[in-house]
Amino acid sequence: MSNHLKNAVSPYLLQHTENPVDWYPWCEEAFVRAKKEDKPIFLSIGYSTCHWCHVMAHESFENQEAADILNQHFICIKVDREERPDIDSVYMSVCQAMTGNGGWSMTIFMTWEKKPFFAGTYFPLHSGYGMTGLIELLDRISEKWNTNRNQLLKSADDITELMKQSEYSLETIKSKNLIADAVQQFSGSFDAVYGGFGSAPKFPSAHNLLFLMLYAEQNQDASIFHMAEKTLLQMRKGGIFDQIGYGFSRYSTDRYFLAPHFEKMLYDNALLIMAYTAAYSITKNQVYLDTAEKTAEYILGEMTVPEGGFYSAQDADSEGTEGKFYTFDYDEILQILGNHQGRKFAECFDVTPQGNFEGKNILNLLKSNNLHHPFEHELKLLYDYRKKRMSLHLDDKILLSWNALMIVAFCMLYRVSHDEKYLETAQKTQQFIETNLHIDNQLYHSWRNGQHSEKAFLDDAAFYIAALLELHQSTFESSYLDIAEKLCTETVRKFSDTENNGFYLCEPDNHVLFLNPKETYDGAVPSGNSVMAYNLVRLYQITEREKYKELTEKQMEFMTAQAQHYPAGYSLFLSAKLLDENPPEHITIVLKNDFDLSELKHRLPFFATVTVVPESKEYSCINDKTTFYLCKNHVCLPPTNELWRQQ
Repeated sequence: MSNHLKNAVSPYLLQHTENPVDWYPWCEEAFVRAKKEDKPIFLSIGYSTCHWCHVMAHESFENQEAADILNQHFICIKVDREERPDIDSVYMSVCQAMTGNGGWSMTIFMTWEKKPFFAGTYFPLHSGYGMTGLIELLDRISEKWNTNRNQLLKSADDITELMKQSEYSLETIKSKNLIADAVQQFSGSFDAVYGGFGSAPKFPSAHNLLFLMLYAEQNQDASIFHMAEKTLLQMRKGGIFDQIGYGFSRYSTDRYFLAPHFEKMLYDNALLIMAYTAAYSITKNQVYLDTAEKTAEYILGEMTVPEGGFYSAQDADSEGTEGKFYTFDYDEILQILGNHQGRKFAECFDVTPQGNFEGKNILNLLKSNNLHHPFEHELKLLYDYRKKRMSLHLDDKILLSWNALMIVAFCMLYRVSHDEKYLETAQKTQQFIETNLHIDNQLYHSWRNGQHSEKAFLDDAAFYIAALLELHQSTFESSYLDIAEKLCTETVRKFSDTENNGFYLCEPDNHVLFLNPKETYDGAVPSGNSVMAYNLVRLYQITEREKYKELTEKQMEFMTAQAQHYPAGYSLFLSAKLLDENPPEHITIVLKNDFDLSELKHRLPFFATVTVVPESKEYSCINDKTTFYLCKNHVCLPPTNELWRQQ
């Protein structure tokens, strides 16, 4: 018998429709029932490709004993963190404040007023190995609710007030050397042997690499650029990169980038295409372009919606086992490729009889001296075999913010590869967004099976503005800039904190919790506030409108205050700061009909800001030909018909 999730759109909620737990989606009905029946709320937050969410579901939520306790003593709510980042953000902050860590599956106990009094992540069904079991935890909380409720309510009030105070306290700016401080922090945590930063687990965090490359390029600092290059090369060689089907997994569980957490997220692959593309634009090392294009091939082949747009993620688990889809036995390789060729292939890709991962093998090139090998045919055979051997769960919802990131990635890749298919893909995705997720001047967060969500969040607006700016810089079509400017005006109106600066995650009149966070930290994905800082800088540089300069100054002041306690955690904001302080070349083109604009696109500097304007008093054509106005290093040069002479 299905529960209240049967009409859900979210793939994660649909995974739990047949649980014996009487799940509700996040809805008023659940909270009304909790109050009427005098029961606490059991809130479980996760996402459809989350390994530990699957584990907890199989162990506990499919277990009748656990379900009986949950149904008798609690009102149970399931939330997809990707569909409701507002709920996830608030309760993740609570979980981190109460326990010192966070993650998914996330478990929250709270009142029907949405005030939490206990938080945690994964719990096994029964206690053991130093971990509290869910059954024992449910019994304990149920008993306290009935015998000592005041203590739980006081705890709920205390944590709620603490979160409000910490969220809205104003930071005083003590240091403005954020960029130098961040570079020093990255240098101090850099793993010079295996790349990456810190110890295991290691996340790709491509926006950190983009910041380091931009800093190194502006300051001609080879040692800083080396940190990004070492990391990019190690990831390309490692098991975190799918050597057979391409694309990157979410993170490495070890120091070497060998054994990943196997789920593939759209946002990681978008950001990594950007990072490898940027590395190629600076170095012209073909390995970086090859990696970006292989990652794009994965996205186009397995994550692209026929009508336009991109799916969200592929699961780590197959047939109940994490990584089973991606790993091979040594004999399996020989059987598919033949003894002779199979042995040569195995030597190249670190495949052994004993295995390099829990008795199995993750294909990698970490022991190879270079990335060039003669096994493309064999990889194709293994790819076809792997797809027939078993399947992966696909989270097929379309998220506006993540799709916008992929538009940026494909535009950047188009500008260095000059392959029109990448631009066409980006434009098709933007058209899908305009048709399905941007209706009557209103943005929506997600789309699936012909339905869009109820509202958008800051990240959706911020990332989409960035995508439109990148489309404008790739095509010089003013329509993209027009939409970006209108959206920026709406975003400032709907999401900004007019008293203390910065942007809220939800529209202030539209949030449902005791807190409306202003997210600033650049985690797995850059924060909406960082992206808005970038957008405002770029809008001012492209349009030279004073209103963007004023908004930029306010956002920079707000973000500087937030970032000073750990600047390395704000790398996308710091990239915006670098671009603000050291503007790239600004090229204004007055176009005549006889000029081939497509040829020009392939010759422009990668980081240049380009605008195409009609002839006017301010910008006139000389010699009745297409004319270029170039400004760089805070100096504007005389207009010319031959831009390349001034480069």
